Amino acid sequence: MRTTMAGFTSFPSLLLISSLLLASYGAACASKVQASVTIVDGLSWTFYNSSCPELESIVRTHLKTVFEKDIGQAAGLLRLHFHDCFVQGCDGSILLDGTDSDPSEKDASPNLTLRAKAFQIIEDLRELVHNTCGRVVSCADIVTVAARDSVYLAGGPEYSLPLGRRDGLTFASQETTVNSLPSSTSNASELVAGLANFNLNATDLVALSGAHTIGIGHCTSLTSRLYPTLDSTLDDTFADELLEICPDADSNSTTVLDIRTPNKFDNKYYINLVNRQGLFTSDQDLYMYNVTSDIVTSFALDEELFFDKFVDAMIKMGQLSVLTGEEGEIRANCSVANSDSTVKLTSAEGDQKETGSAYAV
Repeated sequence: MRTTMAGFTSFPSLLLISSLLLASYGAACASKVQASVTIVDGLSWTFYNSSCPELESIVRTHLKTVFEKDIGQAAGLLRLHFHDCFVQGCDGSILLDGTDSDPSEKDASPNLTLRAKAFQIIEDLRELVHNTCGRVVSCADIVTVAARDSVYLAGGPEYSLPLGRRDGLTFASQETTVNSLPSSTSNASELVAGLANFNLNATDLVALSGAHTIGIGHCTSLTSRLYPTLDSTLDDTFADELLEICPDADSNSTTVLDIRTPNKFDNKYYINLVNRQGLFTSDQDLYMYNVTSDIVTSFALDEELFFDKFVDAMIKMGQLSVLTGEEGEIRANCSVANSDSTVKLTSAEGDQKETGSAYAV
C-alpha cells in the first residue's frame, strides 16, 4: 500500500484557499495584465495599427466561433505557439510542410500529437486577415495572437502583444526539432537548465508550465510513471484512475491535463501538483524540486500572481529568435514558403540564433 507523503498540503485545504481567491481571478480577467518585459528591436506594441488595425478583432471573433463548438482547440493553438518558438524561434516554421525526402518540424515525433485542426485554424485566420488587410501580417504573428486569445477565451488573462514577426524561410531538421522539445519524462532540473539557454528563469518555467491547465495528454507520454512500477510521487487515487485510463504500457488513450478544471485557464494546475496529481513527470517534478517548489505553491495560492508571471513569460518566450524588418517573409500560405523566395525550402541545420536545448511545456 502506498502512503501519502508527509509535508504535502491536503487537497481540501488548498481547494478552500483557491475558492477564496475567486475574487482575485475575476479582477485579473476584468482588465489587461501589463507585461514588464523588454521588447526586442523590430517588434512593437502598435505594429499593425496602420497596416491592419482589424487584425486582433478578426482573430478573436473567429476563435470565439471555433471555441463555442470545441474549446479543446484553445489548448491546441497554445501548444502550437510553444512548439514553434522553442524550435528555431517564433518564425512560423512549425507550420511549414515537408516532403518524404525532407520532413518538416511537424513531422518530428514530438509534434505528431499536435492537433491537425490547429494548423487549419491558423490558415483560416491567415486567409481572413489577408483578405481584409492584404499580405501584411505574418503567420508567425497570427500564431502568437491566436495563442494569446486562446488563453483569454478559456478564462485566462487578457494582455497586449508586441508584434512585427516575419515568417521563416526554412524549417528545422528532425534532429534539431527532437532535441529542442523535451520528453514528458524530463525532470525539473533539466527543464530549468534548458530554459536558461534562452534567458528564461525558473519562474518563467513554472509559469509557462501552467499552460497545462487546459488540454489533453496521451498515455504514451505518461506510462513510464505507471509501468513497470508506479511512480512514488503519484497520489494513490490519481494513480488508480490513470491505471484505468492507461491499462497497459502500450495504451494510446488520452486524458485531461488538469483534473479539476480541464477546459478553464486558471491556477488549478498548481493545486494538482501540490496534491501529487500532475500528469507528467515534467509537471509533477516542479513541485518536488527545491528550486521550483515554492513557486508552484505561490501560484497555487494566488491566481493573479500566476497570471502576471505567465504573461511576462509568454512575452519573453514569444520573442525567441524572431525575424523582423527585412528578414524572412510574409507567407501567402502558412504551410509553404513563397514561390518568389530566394531561399530554397530545405532544413536549416544549425541556423538558430540561440543554442542549446529549449523546452516547450
